[in-house]
This record gives sequence, C-alpha cells and structure tokens, in this order.
Amino acid sequence: MSGLQELPAELQLATAAHVKYIQSLDTRKDEYDYWLTEHLRLNGLYWGLTALHLLRHPDALPRDETIDFVLSCQHDSGGFGAAPGHDAHMLYTVSAVQILAMLDAFPELEKRGKGKAQVGKFIADLQNRDTGTFAGDEWGEEDTRFLYGAFNALSLLGLMDLVDVDKAVSHIAACANFDGGYGVSPGAESHSGQIFTCVAALTIAGRTGAIAADRLGAWLSERQVAGGGFNGRPEKQEDVCYSWWVLSSLEMIGRAHWIDRERLIAFILRCQDTELGGLADRPGDMVDVWHTLFGLTGLSLLKYPGLDEVNPVYCLPKATTDRIFGKSE
Repeated sequence: MSGLQELPAELQLATAAHVKYIQSLDTRKDEYDYWLTEHLRLNGLYWGLTALHLLRHPDALPRDETIDFVLSCQHDSGGFGAAPGHDAHMLYTVSAVQILAMLDAFPELEKRGKGKAQVGKFIADLQNRDTGTFAGDEWGEEDTRFLYGAFNALSLLGLMDLVDVDKAVSHIAACANFDGGYGVSPGAESHSGQIFTCVAALTIAGRTGAIAADRLGAWLSERQVAGGGFNGRPEKQEDVCYSWWVLSSLEMIGRAHWIDRERLIAFILRCQDTELGGLADRPGDMVDVWHTLFGLTGLSLLKYPGLDEVNPVYCLPKATTDRIFGKSE
C-alpha cells in the first residue's frame, strides 16, 4: 500500500468532517428530506453509528438516547419498525439488533424492551418452512436479504436454533448461478449485493464448502472498472457502496487479493466531501450516510490507516463481534 503516500492531500481520509456530518444528521428536522427518509431512520442510525465506530469515535452519538430511540421502535411482536409508529420489518429489526450489539445493550433489551426471545420469535416466524427462505414482514415478500438478516441477528442473539438452517442453506444453493454468483431468488440474475447476503449467510451457517470460490472470485473481481471502483453487475456504473458488497464477499472466500487495492482506495477517497463530510456514490455527487458507511467499510477491509477493523460477515466493528463470539484470528 505504498502508493497511499503518493495521494494528494485532498485524497486523505477526512475523519473529522465525516464525524461532524454524521452527528449533524438528526439536527435537520426543518428539512424536507429529513421527513421523506423517516422510513430509513433506524437503518440510518445503524449506518451512522457503525461508521463512527470505524472512525474511532464511538461516543460521538449519545449512548443512552440511542438506546432509548431503538427501544421506542419495538413492537409487542418483538420486531422493530423504522421509527416509532412504523410497521415492524426484518431489515429494521436487524439494524436494531446490530445497534444494541455495538452498544453492548442487550441487557437493556431484556430490562426495558421485549427481550431477546421475543425478537427471535419475530424473526423465526418469518421463515417459510417449506422453502427455507424468509419474508421481510407479515405481507410475505421474500428475498435473500431477509434470510441473511435473520442469520445475522439470530446469531448475534444466540438464537439460531429457532430456525431451520438446513432448509435455508438449501434455498441459498438454489439461488446459485452458472457464473458462481447468487440472485435474489432461484433463477434470478447474479448481483453483488445478493452475493454478499448469500455468502455471508453460508459463512454464519458454517456451510461455505458449497461456494464455487474461484468462479465467484473471478466474477466479483471483474466488477472493478477503469475508475478503480466496483459495479454491482456487468455494464453498470461503479458505486462506492460496492466497495463493501464486492470486497467483503471476496474477503470471505479468500480472494480479496484478486483486485487492485490502491485504485479502489483512491476511488473511495475521491467520493468524499472533504469540507462538509460524508461520501457519495461517485465523485462529485451528493453524499449520504449509506454511502458514507459502505465507503468506510471498504477502506477498513483495505486496512486503510486510521480506521478500526470491520467484520466482513456482519458489517460490524470486529471489536463488537469479538466481544460477542470470542476473539477470532
């Protein structure tokens, strides 16, 4: 990574600006966009908090207020909505569990929330016991995102025994394609985001032997385009968020060395707003907290200096997963 020293000053990580940007996000309640994105509030809190932990500013958001907000989003069913008054959904529930994991706040979930067991029941009840996959909510939309989310949250809670892991793994196998990738459902086109969900779910389940690692590694490494970034599938534009979806998958299958790391680092850093903070999908575009997190997780996987290590399976600080599962090598 010697080429990092050759980067111009504006391509160094603007840590202070990024911290300030994330801290500012909940102060914009007079802006129209703030209310348009209420359906992403709990997810956004997870994105921002994880980014702050990786930036080595874990206390930049108030812990007690953060926990209070998360618990205010929980339903009697155990599931969590995007914000108070929103319906419970798998994706918000996973974000809630991840936030509480980062803050070492599972005792608060037991004391003031509905408890881990009820969260586990909400998730387990969304499994299709015939096919093994999961729905996002009571309305039944199924997607490998929800399967991965279920495995992520249940393993963090120590409740994987609530679901049929074998059936879920069989469903993932049915989503595999000739190119080594995975789609949203059987027969669907390979996509980097869905590949992450399937590879990570198989990793959590301890079933990575089913992955065609060389074929998948080749497909994923071909996602790097001329500008240094990754696209999500062939013939699409590069996007900084795929720095996470592609690279984490390559990391899990042991093929991360198949890409040009320094060109990817330079691309991610060019997506920064070094004055106001945050990262965008591509250089010169508007920043948002989603791309800020996934740009930083990409840099963390690339071992960029000044960032804490991210776990490529859980998209959580490695310090968090080490605390929950025990220190890994």
